[in-house]
Amino acid sequence: MGNSNPPQGQDRDDSGLLLAPRQKVKKPTLYNVILHNDDYTTQELVVEVLRLFFHKTDPEAQTIMLSVHTKGRGVAGTYTKDLAESKVAQVTDYARTHGAPLKLTAEPAA
Repeated sequence: MGNSNPPQGQDRDDSGLLLAPRQKVKKPTLYNVILHNDDYTTQELVVEVLRLFFHKTDPEAQTIMLSVHTKGRGVAGTYTKDLAESKVAQVTDYARTHGAPLKLTAEPAA
């Protein structure tokens, strides 16, 4: 078989087999799930949502809730687009069943 070099752009594995060129895989765009402040949703419900749907610890949930309360918005989590949109829908439904108009959006992460 010899010690020939593979064609440009191709490699051989340890056994000498010719490997197909590696294709670069584009990483998916990530989206932040944003909680928006309102005058009706209780702080307790925001913390509950953060713990249940975004798996935040109590201190993390409290910090995010305070950001929503003082700055008008806070990032609940960062996900792929489909998962972020699913979280928005799930939490919106949950908030409505608890009588709260909590607003969430999914925005491309910076």
